[in-house]
Amino acid sequence: MPNLCATMPDHGRRHIFRVIGRILGQQQSNDVTGCEENEYSALRATIRDRGTARVWIFLIGISGWAALFIATIAIGLPPVESVAPLLVLAAAFEAVYALHVGVERIGRYVQVYYETETGAGTGLTPAWEHTAMSFGRPPGSAGAGVDPLFAVMFVLAAFLNLFAANPASATRGELLFVAAAHGLFVLRVARARVVAAKQRAIDLARFEQLKSAAIPPSRNTAS
Repeated sequence: MPNLCATMPDHGRRHIFRVIGRILGQQQSNDVTGCEENEYSALRATIRDRGTARVWIFLIGISGWAALFIATIAIGLPPVESVAPLLVLAAAFEAVYALHVGVERIGRYVQVYYETETGAGTGLTPAWEHTAMSFGRPPGSAGAGVDPLFAVMFVLAAFLNLFAANPASATRGELLFVAAAHGLFVLRVARARVVAAKQRAIDLARFEQLKSAAIPPSRNTAS
């Protein structure tokens, strides 16, 4: 069978090559778009799942602390044993805090790399993160007093946990140790709450810096 390309006129071969090039280029573009859509869907699913997990970890952690707190009082353990329920509180808080930080960081990544301010509200591009930041916390709204870290509940539980130390029968050294442990936990919660309040603006600025510098985000993000 004769070679069709060899017998075809030059302009015919050039036309075919141009068509093939356009088809291959379109296919590559579609592949990139598909990857971006998959990544966006995965990131939104991660935000949803971690947000749900954060609430469940808080509920399970508080329940575990309450059970251990009651057992410590009922059995009449030494005052230093009150640190055991406190450790459950601390572990639950650290898990909640880590999930919150990860969700906020992913949200800022989505905002910078998948949303545009001009597209927000037009339906042309995803716009939830931009809209949520613009909405803020207006006075009187249902979410104005929501604490994503449950900091108030953790601090109240820590103060209540002091009763497990049975101060009436504790020595001075035991009281100082127990008070110091609880004080450190309260300071940790307060510090984390301050940092979390600033994280959104800091992460947003950092991702915008990375995008403007054309640095691949996959090498500079942490979830």
